[in-house]
Amino acid sequence: MHQTLQKAVTKALLPLVRLLLRHGVSHAEFANWVRQAYVDQAHEHFGIDGKPPSISRIAIVTGINRKEVKRLRELPEDIDTGVSKHNRAVRVVTGWLQDPAFLDGDGEPRTLEYGDPDDGFNQLVKRHGGDVPARAMLDELERVGTVTVEGNVVTLCNRGYVPAESEEAMLDLFATSAADLLDTLDHNLASPGARLQMSVAYDNVPKSGRDRFRLLASKRAMEFLRMLDAELSSHDRDRHPELQMPGQGRYRSGIGIYLIEQELEPKENNRDE
Repeated sequence: MHQTLQKAVTKALLPLVRLLLRHGVSHAEFANWVRQAYVDQAHEHFGIDGKPPSISRIAIVTGINRKEVKRLRELPEDIDTGVSKHNRAVRVVTGWLQDPAFLDGDGEPRTLEYGDPDDGFNQLVKRHGGDVPARAMLDELERVGTVTVEGNVVTLCNRGYVPAESEEAMLDLFATSAADLLDTLDHNLASPGARLQMSVAYDNVPKSGRDRFRLLASKRAMEFLRMLDAELSSHDRDRHPELQMPGQGRYRSGIGIYLIEQELEPKENNRDE
């Protein structure tokens, strides 16, 4: 079992290590981050009888000495993943794509004016962005290349919040997406009641087929996500304060879609002459 786990984790680490090497992160620095993660997860999930674990128990569970565990537990919690900010940005862009008040006669997102608190972009943010100021939201969307701004006119240029122009924001999304996927995979390995986990992939596809599939997957995935967003947003208490439903707890719920693509060595019968 341990050998199987080792192989699985090593394979899962490969793209993460590639990212770290590209950013100049040494093995020693990564090892420090891993120790912090071990201590955090042991404290959060490995108590006894619902009680938080002691320093000694965390040391036993993780194999990290008590002095180091104590030091790591006393570090300030100053890590901001940006999840809340990006969730608000996603909501604003989704509202722009779906709310009839911000669509033209063809169902496409209108250009909006910034400045009037009761109209245009300001109203969009007020309706879909919670308590985030319209100016701050505009700056964020412009910074990551989701909108363009000319004077007071704001134009949506990407049909989704994918901050390709900001490496910091992309790393925030990387962290959220990777953690979400791994959390679901871990749940399905450890708990009864499996969460949805599906994929489809073939390993001998030509470039033409890959390119066609890219376009089809992008189009169908956007349609699918827009349909699910309309359903899930109808249950969101932030957008519908009347849905308080005491006693039903609070959950983060959603779905993620990603493209699988790797370049492989050709099989013998596929090699170019």
